[in-house]
Amino acid sequence: MEHTESAVRAACRAWLAANWDPNRGLIEWRNILIDSGWGAPAWPKRWYGLDLPVGLVPVVEEEMARIGAVGVAKAGIRVLASATILAHGSDLQKEKFLRRSMTGEDTWCQLFSEPGSGSDVAGAVTRAEMRGNHWVVNGQKVWTTSAHKADWGLLLARTDWDQRKHKGLSYFILDMKQPGVTVQPLRQMNGHASFNQVFITDALVPPEMLVANVGDGWEVTTTTLMHERRGADGLRSWAQASPRPERIYQEERAEIATVMEPYKWYPQRAGRVDLLMPRAIETGAIDDPVIRQDLAKLLTMAKSAEWTARRARAAQEQGRPQGPEGSLGKLAASHIARAAARLHTAISGANALLTGPDSPHTGTIAEILVSVPATSIAGGTDEIQRNIIAERVLKMPREPSIDSDRPFRDVPRNTVR
Repeated sequence: MEHTESAVRAACRAWLAANWDPNRGLIEWRNILIDSGWGAPAWPKRWYGLDLPVGLVPVVEEEMARIGAVGVAKAGIRVLASATILAHGSDLQKEKFLRRSMTGEDTWCQLFSEPGSGSDVAGAVTRAEMRGNHWVVNGQKVWTTSAHKADWGLLLARTDWDQRKHKGLSYFILDMKQPGVTVQPLRQMNGHASFNQVFITDALVPPEMLVANVGDGWEVTTTTLMHERRGADGLRSWAQASPRPERIYQEERAEIATVMEPYKWYPQRAGRVDLLMPRAIETGAIDDPVIRQDLAKLLTMAKSAEWTARRARAAQEQGRPQGPEGSLGKLAASHIARAAARLHTAISGANALLTGPDSPHTGTIAEILVSVPATSIAGGTDEIQRNIIAERVLKMPREPSIDSDRPFRDVPRNTVR
């Protein structure tokens, strides 16, 4: 197939005309889509793709959207798991996990953050030791989205306490359903319970579930984090349940209502810029010159962030490695979310605090206000993103470090080993 927009569009349209049937089961259809390569067209042909340039993927998405065809499972941590395994995983791991992640049969969580290290992901003290023919893991993780529903976890653990902080880490795939893993949900101030704390006690990891090599954990983690931050670039679409009656849409609605339930407040934490203009019009606030100026500023900022994200996508198309663009997008998303929350408050006034059926947008505005702070924390705080931008974009010197050149066991920290 020729790699031009017209050729890709024609080939995709012809394949969909011959194969799309909304009366198929969701998993059955996704397997067909995966085998064809159209489910992940930018992936290598060996691993369910078509080797298409990333820039042509939107053409495929447009053709699928044109007829309402359902795509592979893309939302949630499964996207990060697939991207990380595709980049660093063994052939065995790719064969075991890629297909089932795209069909939605496997769900994932990300076991990075710990109670004593906050945004310092490399400060992990969860430990993995090789005993006999298995790795044995002990420790605690926190703020773990969907851990209560996950089949597998992307686990960062310390395997060598005598190496420097970043060098003593390894990356594993952890079976979340085994007896040594205990998950406790954490209730948020917006009423949802998407996050969890995870206690890991003598959990077992087979040696083939080590991703890359021992000591390569930080490199693999960086790949996961870059994809996570790039996901905050404002171009990500969210799962929308189609009201159509055919079988595949019924099963997709059930998936969104169950597996994807922990993520349903994520649009609110992004600030819901899409609601600002309608709210300004319906409340009459659009006639306020100050509101109009703030709206113009915010919409300009959102559009600029979108263009920055498109530049990052263009770099990806050219085969350039993951860079600081994700941090730029992540930081921009935080600024936009906070500005949107302030503007929602200015437009709705005291009513922005109300919930229930008589409140603005049945409580959505209030949920925005209590959800937006998460944007500045999840996936690396704003301060972390500023450090990355300062060092990697502005080429400023790193801040002095007390832990970069000594064994990790000698580094002062808030928790005991």
